[in-house]
Amino acid sequence: MDAQVEDPTHHAANHSHGGPDGHDQRDGPAGRDRSAGHGAHAGHHVEMFRRRFWLSLLLTIPLVATSHMVMDWFGYSLDFAGMDLIGPVLGTFVFLWGGWPFLAGGAHEARSRQPGMMLLIAMAITVAYVASMATSLDWFDLDFWWELGALVSIMLLGHWQEMKALGQAQDALAALAALLPDDAERIGSDGTVQKVAASDLRVDDLVLVRSGARVPADGEIAEGSAELDESMITGESRPVARAAGDRVVAGTVSTDSAIRVRVTAVGDDTALAGIGRLVAEAQASGSRTQALADRAAALLFYVAVGAAIVTAVVWTLIGDRNEAVVRVVTVLVISCPHALGLAIPLTTSLSSAMAASNGILIKDRLALEASRTLDAVLFDKTGTLTKGEHAVIGVAAAPGHDDEEILRGAGAVEADSEHPLARAVVRAARERGAVPAATDFRSLTGRGVQASIDGVDLAVGGPALLRHLGVAEPSALADQIGAWKGRGAAVLYLVENDEVIGALALEDEIRPEARQAVDSLHRASRRVVMITGDAQQVADAVTADLGVDEVFAEVLPEDKAKKVAELQARGLRVAMVGDGVNDAPALARADVGIAIGAGTDVAIESAGLILASSDPRGVVSIITLSKATYRKSLQNLTWAAGYNIVAIPLAAGALQWAGISMPPAVGALLMSVSTIVVALNAQLLRRVDLRPPA
Repeated sequence: MDAQVEDPTHHAANHSHGGPDGHDQRDGPAGRDRSAGHGAHAGHHVEMFRRRFWLSLLLTIPLVATSHMVMDWFGYSLDFAGMDLIGPVLGTFVFLWGGWPFLAGGAHEARSRQPGMMLLIAMAITVAYVASMATSLDWFDLDFWWELGALVSIMLLGHWQEMKALGQAQDALAALAALLPDDAERIGSDGTVQKVAASDLRVDDLVLVRSGARVPADGEIAEGSAELDESMITGESRPVARAAGDRVVAGTVSTDSAIRVRVTAVGDDTALAGIGRLVAEAQASGSRTQALADRAAALLFYVAVGAAIVTAVVWTLIGDRNEAVVRVVTVLVISCPHALGLAIPLTTSLSSAMAASNGILIKDRLALEASRTLDAVLFDKTGTLTKGEHAVIGVAAAPGHDDEEILRGAGAVEADSEHPLARAVVRAARERGAVPAATDFRSLTGRGVQASIDGVDLAVGGPALLRHLGVAEPSALADQIGAWKGRGAAVLYLVENDEVIGALALEDEIRPEARQAVDSLHRASRRVVMITGDAQQVADAVTADLGVDEVFAEVLPEDKAKKVAELQARGLRVAMVGDGVNDAPALARADVGIAIGAGTDVAIESAGLILASSDPRGVVSIITLSKATYRKSLQNLTWAAGYNIVAIPLAAGALQWAGISMPPAVGALLMSVSTIVVALNAQLLRRVDLRPPA
């Protein structure tokens, strides 16, 4: 007997294969599996079903060949010493060895008082075995050994194929685990590099990540810069530039150069481990559709047993005991809630795996399920629709000067400043070309900065600087500066020898993907709303740029949840998209909470869904996946339920009077085909493209 199945309690564990730690993911204090109605095989393996199928099939061939019924069908005759023992000997082996997973699983379901698929199969093959043995003892006149062999073999084939399908759906967890390298290069205090197991790394260790190698643990770049492939975490296909001070995530790849990384998290504390836990929890979690399938599968057991009893009574009263046995076995086999139980767990596993590979992490499957019914999406502005950092959006030069001169001069003066606006000016200047060196840098607290370039004194600052120096805006720039201020932009002035020679406007930079996200949501007939604590004119400027339908401005963090409730009071189903920090109450209040920009932080408790990247287009992908998953689940449930409605009366012999009969082996074949149809239909989910347009 296979070691994998010696413990019968494994056989009712169902298709939730547990998380990365190997433990089953349960819900509720009782630890009951959400998909217990499927009653299946977390303790089973594809190889075990494959091996049992082929041996059972091999032993079934002589059972079929020596069957008197089959010989009559094909007009041949066999008669040799000991032929009568082939049925009892080989049939008993097939029943006990090939049918062991079903017998053990059925016993567990009976003990736990959660009857389901395994108990039905166990009852069917037990009735078939007892009837066959009774025939061999001349108590019955029923040629049934070959039917028993075919029944067990077909059941094993169906389960083998089903486990292969589930295994493919579970590949997401294996793929996540495979992202971590086995070894790491740790740099000692003396600068020597030593190869160690990645599991031996500790926080504050310094590691060398060579070009083309994977980062072994979460950390911060201590030295060097590189383009990192983070697609396995965020779904973003393009490498992302990372430099000293930037955070990096275990499993990402340095594509072009070596970097030194200071370890900040190892083992279960890494982002990758957190993502793995979320994927496992999502695959094990249930939904309303799953709950419906569980109830239907449990009900189907009682329907099947009731139909079998009625079938036995009716055929016995008719006077055909042999046909009563055949019909009872066929009813029990064909009504197994296999397809019904598989319909939702398989789509759940596939959708969770697809989501994870596209940077969407599911904490609550109900949130994913609800996403298809959303009416409005409420975006927090800063860090969601915008980058959360300022960028130069405009330059104006006084007569006698040009924009390039103003930008270079301001960039040179601000080069030594650590102010966020200063960094934005320097970045913009360097993108346009070389920035001259400045000397005599000094800060004017609360006003701006000063420096000298080639002996010329320059100063950069806001209105407070102009008041400090006693200078005014040049009239030639008044219109442009007025327009910037009307948008709520920050304005910096470049002053030379007590004269304003130019100005720069800075705004929180809008993400280029945000426009696509808004447009895509509009095409999907969703209302787009923005919420921000910024001034009304700043919010209005972003609204105009993006085409947002409605905006809430000057909203305090603690009041964001009230705005969500306000939208819900209008009858709208609302998704809140925020960064998961000060947006937590609003995320919790919304029908669907989506945390964004969480590439290295997957422990956001208030959100049901997490976008590992900072791309707001992921909201569109969530809605697309939600609709596709629901559609496949509904198709599978309809097929599985409809199949049983038609098949059970036919298996009971309701059309026997018309010459239409169903042998038990055909019933087993149809049951397995129904399961395979559900599995193949679920696999079509893989065709759904969740990638945002380029």
